[in-house]
Amino acid sequence: MLSVQLPNHEYKIIIEKNSLLQVGEWVSSLWKKQRIAIITDTTVDALYGSLVLEQLKAQGFEATKFVVAAGEPSKSLANAEKIYDHLSENQFTRTDGILALGGGVIGDLAGFAAATYMRGIHFLQVPTTLLAQVDSSIGGKTGVNTKNAKNLVGAFWQPDGVLIDPNTLNTLESRRVKEGIAEIVKSAAIANKDLWEKLNELESPADLLQHSVEIITECLKIKRRVVEEDELDNGIRLILNFGHTIGHAIENTAGYGVVSHGEAVAIGMVQINRIAEQKGLTPKGVTRELIEQLQKFGLPISYENWEKELLFQALTHDKKTRGAKLKIILLENIGQAKIVNIHTEEMREYLEVESN
Repeated sequence: MLSVQLPNHEYKIIIEKNSLLQVGEWVSSLWKKQRIAIITDTTVDALYGSLVLEQLKAQGFEATKFVVAAGEPSKSLANAEKIYDHLSENQFTRTDGILALGGGVIGDLAGFAAATYMRGIHFLQVPTTLLAQVDSSIGGKTGVNTKNAKNLVGAFWQPDGVLIDPNTLNTLESRRVKEGIAEIVKSAAIANKDLWEKLNELESPADLLQHSVEIITECLKIKRRVVEEDELDNGIRLILNFGHTIGHAIENTAGYGVVSHGEAVAIGMVQINRIAEQKGLTPKGVTRELIEQLQKFGLPISYENWEKELLFQALTHDKKTRGAKLKIILLENIGQAKIVNIHTEEMREYLEVESN
């Protein structure tokens, strides 16, 4: 168990196999009896929706369920409005809550709805994908996508607790496991050389899942540290965005869901680090280490539909842009990252691809 301690909020993260079987008791330990809306998607609902709903009802909660289509396109203002309608129709008040049951899309969408319905209601995270378990389920970032950019509309809204059952990873398709591994590689690259060495010992996604509790815990320790130091993403927390500036632009231009978040981040990490290495801003050989680690786990390192100008236009909408300036994340070395301020136009140089 980990604890996140913020100035105005504290919550615990449970990381335990089979813990989903006690989700009702867990919620009962955190909340008084109230209305709870389970927000989930079609894939997760078929696996765990009824289990969670019945456990909440057994504990005396007035539980309902709202299901959206699986996939990144569901992270929209249109779906947020549908959730508001569901809450209103079921007479939810500020003393009621939302439980996010699913991956990063569901966590972001449900969290955004919780942050904005009646200016904020209770919120819990039950992440079921590797990406959500190692990254997006903690820290309080919520949001939805627009046609112009990923996560352009959002709010900070911390959960009252996070329940992680690594056994849910056994039901993930291979591509979803791999995209979570991209965030694990990122975490090790920016802040934990020992975790990087641990990844070097593993040969495949299956090997990694054998050590899921240990690896999830190490990743969350990294995120907890930077979130506690910089809750609102104005300073050190920005290092978590390594690979994301270009990655988000790839997701946007490809069409949400075509290239997964993890795949886009993997490509983004390699691209920005390759140019940084050419500029002498990161040590020689680091990009090769990144490439070898990502390829070992079956992640992409390049994008065939690369269109420099479209990507540049997409990333100028990125939340890390400050006027004509942009903060990018580079590696000092494996296990250590730095924040670099550049002029937005300079980002064009980081979008240059190698000619064949």
